[in-house]
Amino acid sequence: MEKVNSVEEYIERHEQWTNALTLLRTIINSTEVIETLKWSSPVYTINGKNVLGLGAFKHHFGVWFFNGVFLKDESKLLVNAQEGKTKALRQMRFTSIDDIDKNAVLAYVKEAIENQKLGKEIKPVRTKKETVIPKELKQVLDNDTLLSSSFKTITPYKQREYCEYIATAKREATKTSRLEKIKPMILQGVGLHDKYKNC
Repeated sequence: MEKVNSVEEYIERHEQWTNALTLLRTIINSTEVIETLKWSSPVYTINGKNVLGLGAFKHHFGVWFFNGVFLKDESKLLVNAQEGKTKALRQMRFTSIDDIDKNAVLAYVKEAIENQKLGKEIKPVRTKKETVIPKELKQVLDNDTLLSSSFKTITPYKQREYCEYIATAKREATKTSRLEKIKPMILQGVGLHDKYKNC
């Protein structure tokens, strides 16, 4: 979608849902959230944290809750936009203004605000990549203490580059020539592709 400069412009661009979006906006703005525009969509925050947003699409519109997974959802109004992928985000979808139960929407919005104040949120999990040293490189490192200590001082990312470089060689001769090539680079503390970076 093209960039929009205001929530009003966002709502006006979705002509078929304008009245419904205006109603949802009114309900949301009756609470203490701060209305902002992020990713060219209306987003509502508490203490700078995203709580919920308005969304309009071809066949539906609705409210999405950034940490909707924590909502009780007693009225069974929430859906997971991408089952198996989306962990925290939940949507409240509508296809008509008549589907909107003002009291229910307000209750969900208030609960989402309280959850945010309580700090209920799923933080993205950063998985640490394991460095698997191929046996050929391990053997060389085990037999050369200077090379081994140099290898340990370079960043895990650079270590993984070297490991992958050796592991992806199919022939023994290629592995051997690659090992000879990288030894001086490891001793210098440089990465395999450093010369191509920042050029």
